[in-house]
Amino acid sequence: MTHLDASNLALIDDCTQASIQLLERNLTPHGILAASRTEAAVARRYTRIFGRDAAICVMAMCGSGVAALEQGAVASLDALAVQQAANGQIPKYVDPEGQDADFWYLGCIDATLWWLIAVDHVRRHGKVGVSHWSGEVERAIGWLLAQEHQHFRLLQQNEASDWADIMPRSGYVLYTNALWYEVKRRFALDHAEATEHHFNHLFHPYQQDLPEYHRARLLRHYARRGRTDPGLYLSFVNLSFVGNEGDVFGNVLAIQSGLADTAMANRIVKTIAAARACDPYPVRVVLHPLTREHELWRPYMARHQQNVVHQYHNGGIWPFVGGFWVMALARLGLHDMAWPELARLAHVNHLGGWRFTEWFHGRTLASMGMAGQSWNAATFLLARRALQEDAAAW
Repeated sequence: MTHLDASNLALIDDCTQASIQLLERNLTPHGILAASRTEAAVARRYTRIFGRDAAICVMAMCGSGVAALEQGAVASLDALAVQQAANGQIPKYVDPEGQDADFWYLGCIDATLWWLIAVDHVRRHGKVGVSHWSGEVERAIGWLLAQEHQHFRLLQQNEASDWADIMPRSGYVLYTNALWYEVKRRFALDHAEATEHHFNHLFHPYQQDLPEYHRARLLRHYARRGRTDPGLYLSFVNLSFVGNEGDVFGNVLAIQSGLADTAMANRIVKTIAAARACDPYPVRVVLHPLTREHELWRPYMARHQQNVVHQYHNGGIWPFVGGFWVMALARLGLHDMAWPELARLAHVNHLGGWRFTEWFHGRTLASMGMAGQSWNAATFLLARRALQEDAAAW
């Protein structure tokens, strides 16, 4: 049980109600929008049903006990399923009226992963049968399997093709493969043990044992060369270059999916806490942002001056990721640490009069991005559910 004072407990209660109300406002007959309908949101296409955003929201809506949200969870997954590509890919987003489906520049790999996770959640906790969406699920899994390396059993992708869509992560990406293992676990797919093994050896190449597979040895050689153990998984591993910027979301998902054993999970928490990534709000999504001089810097990161140092995916504060941070702490039984973080999360959502701001500058704390961000509300609800009920709220 939490030892928070009365004001913080009241703030958490207020944020719970505000989160439910925001999800209700952002709900359409066809599913949940990424953000509240404003002129800016319409111009930037945030008034769409996004694969990843909606799936995360679905897990909070299903089990909420609010009839409209329970129904909206199913409608959201239906809207994405209707626009599924012939090859099985779930779109990055769909128009709520069903007139448009977008698949991003280099493909959006995580929309399909999140959709599958949400389908499993609704099958388990909602009012649909276990065979609901069976054809779509089979095609979605088939599309993902076509991108799996046949020895490492990890998904391969191009850069800028997941949630961090203007970051240069490519090859084997931590965030994506944490989700892939979660999908494998939920759907009892083959080779999950191999996925877990290679995940821990490729993204954490500082272990003493030498991989048996000769290609794994070469990848580990390049990953370790000139680097010390950062206390985190690498954000990605490619043939001769890796990501050492400190991907908070990917590392948190590695805890949440059970890929990180107890020792590694506690090292991740210690490293993130030592970097003060949650001060004053949870959580900065990169511990060491990429500068223009960094070898991984790409010109597209500066588009609209959006992904420069301490901004957006390159070190900005994202409250929705803060919700996953709290869930990971709950999973580890660190409730004394998690409850204050939940209160901070409530506070950051409250800024601007319950604005539920998309992201904040990592240093100046300036409010950035869209207002009324649905997944901020959703992950707050999931985090509270994890702390109050069980650590498997998603």
